Amino acid sequence: GAPRPQIDGSEFLSITQTENELSIVCAEGREPDDAQIEPGWKALCVRGPLDFSEIGILASLTVPLAEAGVSVFVISTYDTDYVLVREPDLERARLALTAAGQTLSP
Repeated sequence: GAPRPQIDGSEFLSITQTENELSIVCAEGREPDDAQIEPGWKALCVRGPLDFSEIGILASLTVPLAEAGVSVFVISTYDTDYVLVREPDLERARLALTAAGQTLSP
């Protein structure tokens, strides 16, 4: 079936390390003291777990958001995907996803 994003109010932590950087995505106020930060993002969580054979899940979420002019930052885990949007765009994101047939949880 169609993915069902939900607003995730729980604490979130994602750590990604590459050859050139260490990226930490966490709740505001939990970042390391010396971190370069970009605050003001809210996470939409796709209800999972998701099967790796499912195709187009992110497109079904990001295309309507792009059409609505909403910038996104996506993080995928083993079980699910998270689409982060800037806090001022949250309501516009909710409206765009609802109009695209997605069901949002509070």
